[in-house]
Amino acid sequence: MDEKTFLDHSQQTLRQIETAVEQAMDDGADVDFEMQGGILEIECADGSKVIISPHVIAQEIWVAARSGGFHFRHDEARGWVDTRSGEPLFAHLASILKQQGQIHVNLA
Repeated sequence: MDEKTFLDHSQQTLRQIETAVEQAMDDGADVDFEMQGGILEIECADGSKVIISPHVIAQEIWVAARSGGFHFRHDEARGWVDTRSGEPLFAHLASILKQQGQIHVNLA
């Protein structure tokens, strides 16, 4: 995948996550977020953060959370998948947000 395609795919994915977090906020979740410089920071009620950022050189989306760091590579058939476990980004991120911040997001 070329750099432009990667950036388009990753930014579209970050916008989907941002929309899901906004919906969770509308539903009463105690969470805040900020998109800055192409990096999405989600702050939980306890002050901890989940940071989601595209890494252009590796062509991966990286997620940093209390539970660890995770790398997701785009697969045409399956979307963004964890490079170690094969778990889809949206499922893994929903689990992280639920565990770390008791935030329920719909990332379908």
